[in-house]
Amino acid sequence: MKVNIDMGAAPAGAKAMLDLEELLATRLLVQGNSGSGKSHLLRRLLEQSAQWVQQCVIDPEGDFVTLADKYGHVVVDGARTEHELTRIAARIRQHRVSVVLDLEGLDVEQQMRCAAAFLGGLFDAERDYWYPMLVVVDEAQLFAPAVAGEVSDEARKLSLGAMTNLMCRGRKRGLAGVIATQRLAKLAKNVAAEASNFLMGRTFLDIDMARASDLLGMERRQAEQFRDLARGHFVALGPALSRRPLAVTIGPAETSARSSSPKLTPLPQPGEDTHDLIFTPAPEERRAIVRRAPPPPAPTPTPTVDILNQLSQAKVMTQVETSAPTLFPEIDQAERNSLIDAVMHEMLTDPDASFRSDAVLYQDFLVRCRIRRVPGDALALPDFRRRLAVARAGIDGETAQSEPWQQALELSKTLPDDVQGVFFIVAQAAVTHSPCPSDATLARAYGTHSTRRARRLLTYFEEQGLIVVRTDFTGNRIVAFPDLACETTAGDPNGPDEGGQEQYAAE
Repeated sequence: MKVNIDMGAAPAGAKAMLDLEELLATRLLVQGNSGSGKSHLLRRLLEQSAQWVQQCVIDPEGDFVTLADKYGHVVVDGARTEHELTRIAARIRQHRVSVVLDLEGLDVEQQMRCAAAFLGGLFDAERDYWYPMLVVVDEAQLFAPAVAGEVSDEARKLSLGAMTNLMCRGRKRGLAGVIATQRLAKLAKNVAAEASNFLMGRTFLDIDMARASDLLGMERRQAEQFRDLARGHFVALGPALSRRPLAVTIGPAETSARSSSPKLTPLPQPGEDTHDLIFTPAPEERRAIVRRAPPPPAPTPTPTVDILNQLSQAKVMTQVETSAPTLFPEIDQAERNSLIDAVMHEMLTDPDASFRSDAVLYQDFLVRCRIRRVPGDALALPDFRRRLAVARAGIDGETAQSEPWQQALELSKTLPDDVQGVFFIVAQAAVTHSPCPSDATLARAYGTHSTRRARRLLTYFEEQGLIVVRTDFTGNRIVAFPDLACETTAGDPNGPDEGGQEQYAAE
């Protein structure tokens, strides 16, 4: 069925019509600087096509939630877990409901993760539910950036992969991507290249004008016209719009965004009471004023006998309180520690675990703890790093209780978190009188493939006075710990990584 929707006015008094069925097969890219009218264009497109096709809007600023009042879109709050968003997206495709994913209030990395999970749920829906859907992504450069920014590589890969699936493979699943961006140079090329329809608005930078003219098949000298376009004026090209570049003026929209362009309003006339207006609190503010507590009195010397009496009373009160029955069951710390250790070893059986950042492993650890129902509060990130480093050392239970190992734990507190794992592996070899680990083993513990970095860490430990490194006549390495009164046996520094993940699997 052929459906043409009215996007506005074309030259010579004609209407700018958009073939909706063709758009579903060929996708659309909208580009224009801030204030050029991109959001208004998307709103016009959504309003005109709302009765014909299911819609989904990825809305990073919360501008499109007003569609719910007039057109019945369901607003999905992005402040959910990724699993929830994936399941919601699957049900949306099943029941053919138009939605707006509101990501307002989330930081950029959270927005990217939420959008990736939601788009993944739409993409992975069962074949029976592959109904046509218009997927509109505003500010697409946030979700498909051309270069890495301040967000983590994992979040960028997830979001970019979801956007690539939408634009490259979404057509067969009924998903038609409509992406809008402020700058083509900020948008990943493999995402932008999949669109066959273009609406180019006002832009000023030479690189963006050059890319816009190339996409529209125009000569470079014609690219200057993009600087002169007024708000709401675009140049259209594509099988769903026009076979030749066509100037289009977007028509009015029935709904409006919650935010709008700033409007100038007259300033109030200055008066004599201006000073009082600024520095005199209003009545409701007076009630909210929080008084600062007076400074504590200077401490007076307390006799030693009084201090001892206070400490003894506190000890008696503590014993009484602990003996009283509690409403909540007490946590068995031994059981909790065993569950945490089990989660640690389960994580480290992954061959790629050694080369993932601590932040990524920490998120994986929290999820696994919830699955295993580990009681008590979650470990803080510094505590997690320390326990992870100990787990990577692979120390057995009997050795862990020995005095040299306890001294090694105390020595490690003087080191940065990221090198403690290497220190523990070498200390474990010394305490158990095992061969000195190879450079490859130390590199894995440090999360790198560079053996040179591993050797530099040993030099760093030696400079701190923690170890003494020497080499025997055969070229094997021995590391001694003066504070622990023990040392490793001779080990080949150029040997293979013999610990690896098999050690954790065996445990």
